[in-house]
Amino acid sequence: MSKSVRIEHDSMGELQVPEDALWGAQTQRAVENFPVSGQRMPRAFIRALGLVKAGAAEVNAELGLLPKGVARAIRAAALEVAAGDHDAHFPIDVYQTGSGTSSNMNANEVIASLANGSGKAGKTRVHPNDHVNLGQSSNDVIPTAIRVSAQLQTVQTLLPALKHLRKTIDKRARSLGKVVKTGRTHLMDAMPLTFAQEFGAWSAQLESAQGRIEDALKRLRRLPLGGTAIGTGINADPRFGGKAARALSALSGVKFESAANKFEGLAAQDDAVELSGQLNALAVALIKIANDLRWMNAGPLAGLGEVELPALQPGSSIMPGKVNPVIPEATVMAAAQVIGHHTAITVAGQTGNFQLNVALPLIAANLLDGIQLLSSVMNLLADKVFAGLVVKQERVREALARNPILVTALNPIIGYEKAAAIAKRAYAEQRPVLDVACEDSGLSEAELKRLLDPAALTRGGIHDS
Repeated sequence: MSKSVRIEHDSMGELQVPEDALWGAQTQRAVENFPVSGQRMPRAFIRALGLVKAGAAEVNAELGLLPKGVARAIRAAALEVAAGDHDAHFPIDVYQTGSGTSSNMNANEVIASLANGSGKAGKTRVHPNDHVNLGQSSNDVIPTAIRVSAQLQTVQTLLPALKHLRKTIDKRARSLGKVVKTGRTHLMDAMPLTFAQEFGAWSAQLESAQGRIEDALKRLRRLPLGGTAIGTGINADPRFGGKAARALSALSGVKFESAANKFEGLAAQDDAVELSGQLNALAVALIKIANDLRWMNAGPLAGLGEVELPALQPGSSIMPGKVNPVIPEATVMAAAQVIGHHTAITVAGQTGNFQLNVALPLIAANLLDGIQLLSSVMNLLADKVFAGLVVKQERVREALARNPILVTALNPIIGYEKAAAIAKRAYAEQRPVLDVACEDSGLSEAELKRLLDPAALTRGGIHDS
């Protein structure tokens, strides 16, 4: 911003604003009052504010409350804001007034300035409060912007990334359907399964996460816009909320509806907390998947070494040739941050007294950051891990042949204790379980090969003679 200044005023008096800033006095007060983190409100949130203001201008003109020229100028300016053309003029810190009034006024002032500069409003001077904010309050605009931004980011970014990861895992699973490996429980050898079954469990986790998120979106799309100050709708046409929701649906291409109870939408942010909880569950699933991949890739000589992940970068500044599972590691860190965000959002969701929640900017920032983090790492897992993952089949076969737990299939025939003795001897002598069973079970080699066939064991059921 320019070092030269101009004088602006609001209801509290005059103050200096950078000459080339599109904002006005109330934004400047917030800049000076909240030098907390240097973290600005997210791009997706500013986009939602622009869409809300554009939709509101359309509806107010339709209701005859705003001159059509003024409405056109506001709408055009607001859509520029939504498109990201003026992000440099949204300088307010996330940690601001809990209602987000500063961000709402920032949008009002920038849009009014743009509308006035465009000349589209005619002789009328567009006012941030009287025109851009007509029929609105920060108390219903900010909760609405939270819902709009989170809904759009989830529908347009998160769900496509989640589906892409599932599709990539499923494709690899189909290609590995006949490859049998040692299963593990407690990190110890267990009965065999196919790679397709193991990958399929991950895909099922993601499918469940997708279903939970989509269910949460049904409630998140209910907008409290039209409730104004406390939910009663003072200074707003009773038709405003419903029409504005339809306008936002048309502008965004995503379905929204007017909340039946505006008081809830202002006083409580349970819908946002619910979505955050589903992001939290997705983060847990991604950590599980990432850590399984890290274990399977461990080695390559002294670890499990079942798979080889794509080599993306040198893994050490001192150990030549070392390659690390960097994408799973990044996934774990991003997911951990989302889990932390959910804790903060949970506390923020509780921070409502009577008719208004007063931790709205924090909810918006953390929710949107969580959506972005999970979207990014899911795309990376799909494209940089699963797409190029290689199964080291010879190593997998060797480990499987020496797995003493295969004798579990003999339980119905020779009993648990005799099977356990065979397993212990096979492990102690580091011999294939088939060889030891041939000596100790009393069953023929042909019968044992049938009973201990790993591929057959992956299909479950009772294996008897």
